[in-house]
Amino acid sequence: MAAELTPAELTLLGLLVEKPRHGYELDEVISTRGMREWTEMGFSSIYYLLTRLRDRGLITEVDAPRAARGKARRVYGPTAEGRRACARAAEAAVAELRPVFPPVLVGLANQPVIPPERLRAALDRRAAALTAKIAAIGAARDAQGDLPGFVRAIFDYTLAQLTAEQQWLANYRAELATPNNTSDQEGGQQ
Repeated sequence: MAAELTPAELTLLGLLVEKPRHGYELDEVISTRGMREWTEMGFSSIYYLLTRLRDRGLITEVDAPRAARGKARRVYGPTAEGRRACARAAEAAVAELRPVFPPVLVGLANQPVIPPERLRAALDRRAAALTAKIAAIGAARDAQGDLPGFVRAIFDYTLAQLTAEQQWLANYRAELATPNNTSDQEGGQQ
């Protein structure tokens, strides 16, 4: 394969390796499994990505039973090369550490310019957002019922990361609240 798969391409290709699907069905699975939490893929990009995968020879239109009513939908499935490309890219994604660029680190790097009361308020908002996100993802996971192990692993990984950040944030907020905190993290310089 000439070019590496993007995370969005790999996500779609993997769903098609599971079973042939049409665009609306792909969107439904992406939404149900909470995949938009960890890959940037809107509904409109699904068809663009399907075209790219088809043009690269990784998927092809497959025969599918036509619905009794309504418009026939194009159903796609992987080619043999698509299955191989999916396996290679998935293995690399599992094995390789890649940098992540969370905006919170940029904010922390510039923390000295934030007045202390505004910093505390921003950290409070982040803590509330983390709590809400953990609850929402946990509820989405629990609403699924019996999940294949690999799907449960995705939910569990996401929850573990959010919970780790929640713990870090609680510790950092406690550190900032320490009366004799002499570090420059609350400089508030302007």
